[in-house]
Amino acid sequence: MASIMPFSRVRLRSLDETVCRPAFSRLVAMAIQAHLLVIQGVDQGQRFELDDRDSGLGRGVQNRIRIHDTEASRTHARISYSAGRHVVTDLNSSNGTYVNGELVRVHELAHGDEIQSGRTVLRFIQTDESLHESGEIARQIDLREGREVQSADQIVSSADAGGIESLSQLATSAAAAQSLANLQVLYRIAEEAVRPSTSITSLLSRILNLALETAGADRGCILLRNLSSAGLKPVAYRDRRGEEAPGSMPVSRSIVDYVLKSRQGVRTSDARTDARFVPGQSIFQAGIREAICVPMQGRYELQGVIYLDITTPADRLVIEGRTATRFTEDLLRLMVAIGRQAALAVEDNQYQQALVKSERLAAVGQTITILSHHIKNILQGVRGGSYLIDMGLKDHDESLVRKGWTIVERNQDRIYQLVTDMLTLSKERQPALSRGDLNETVGEVCELMQARATELGVELTWAPCAGFPEMVFDAEGLHRATLNIVGNALDAVEGNEHPQVRVATSFDPHSGVVAISVDDNGVGISPEVLPGLFNIFESSKGARGTGIGLAVSQKIIREHGGEIYVESQPGHGARFVLEWPLIGDEQGGLERRTEA
Repeated sequence: MASIMPFSRVRLRSLDETVCRPAFSRLVAMAIQAHLLVIQGVDQGQRFELDDRDSGLGRGVQNRIRIHDTEASRTHARISYSAGRHVVTDLNSSNGTYVNGELVRVHELAHGDEIQSGRTVLRFIQTDESLHESGEIARQIDLREGREVQSADQIVSSADAGGIESLSQLATSAAAAQSLANLQVLYRIAEEAVRPSTSITSLLSRILNLALETAGADRGCILLRNLSSAGLKPVAYRDRRGEEAPGSMPVSRSIVDYVLKSRQGVRTSDARTDARFVPGQSIFQAGIREAICVPMQGRYELQGVIYLDITTPADRLVIEGRTATRFTEDLLRLMVAIGRQAALAVEDNQYQQALVKSERLAAVGQTITILSHHIKNILQGVRGGSYLIDMGLKDHDESLVRKGWTIVERNQDRIYQLVTDMLTLSKERQPALSRGDLNETVGEVCELMQARATELGVELTWAPCAGFPEMVFDAEGLHRATLNIVGNALDAVEGNEHPQVRVATSFDPHSGVVAISVDDNGVGISPEVLPGLFNIFESSKGARGTGIGLAVSQKIIREHGGEIYVESQPGHGARFVLEWPLIGDEQGGLERRTEA
């Protein structure tokens, strides 16, 4: 084999990094200069690309931006492009077109604008604007070195960002103390709103707990508007009385409807004398003394309501000879502010969910496109082989039949390898460790690839390491990883004058590292390609490669606690080294017990 030059070792990015930030996501982002993302409505997560063509927006099938919203007109609006700007124009729709909550006829869109058509909200996103703005802002800021502030005496005042709890101590009067206490509550609500949450239900449950604590209410619930049915659905509930709770919480439909219609918060000081409670209703029978209901008004939409009540008997609330009223006007105003914060948290959560859904849709679409392309190429090969078989059968030409069958078999292997790689890459698994002979596993790969090497005129050399210690490994996984690397090496040397591939195993007793090396004298790998070599769906082999094999090989080696290293230089071949620490026989005991 021709000599392989020593090169510097390059560690490639992990599979986790490439999967989390796949190449196709970057390609999609680069291709789209502007788009509309549905952040609210039945089409949430749908992304519509915008270009220099006019795009109709509505529920009619002729629209490029089609939304399945019964409250949107068939031809609701038009998005047009002129002089580098996108403009939305209302087309005399029944319910009007709103941009950032304001009714518009014609409006020039800016990055971040939100268009509302019916119950659907779409955010306008211009991908190159944020980069432009960040560069412009950086040039406008001059951060200078110096000693403008000579001492602490020159600082007029300061405030501790983490000392929000002590704000009420700064007040000089009872009214100021209450105002600062309310501000403290809003700070806490804001903190809950920005805290990472697995679901909107858990987020609203935390906000409801703070609202109950602040209002001193016995129980409460949060009702969100159902976008599909326009009704209300309970998403959070809490009863502070614990085991004393008699059962379900009755909520006055008349009060809730009034709040939804007027978008104002309401309170009642005694449900027994309030005209909105009819004697005989379950809410009256439940002994509710006070109730408060506030709207969750978002930026542009009413998201739902927060409902609190008190059932504590009057004799427990007597202060200085009179019945105490716990729900006051000041508390009502505070609860309205809390409802506003909760609504903004809901909208932000909807936006994040829309982004996640959009990324999923883009990933699924791109994956299907790439796989369809590779499967189509394989099927074309099968059809070509089938055509030769058909001709051979008609002409009774056995050599033609054999040639066609060889093509069919080769493409069968390709589709099998593609499916196997996809299954390996798509799921997390623990390697099936068992005792075995690594030389035997790698030798099977070389024997399997020998026929292909002979067909390509490649000299395939196998150099096993003598004296391997007792070890356990995932034989099927390492067979798959080595097969991908050796197959790539054969492709890399195809067409060379003296193509050679050398496969070897080794063991370093000092470091306890086991290695499989695959060397070739092909064209090598350019420095520009090296950083993204293991990225999924990136292939330097054109239509012959799927961009999955190297990612699968790296995943398998990492499952063994190792890594794949690449040494290459353009024009001087390449070397792939699969390394992992020796796994002793004691770690294979679990596998043997499982098999038993």
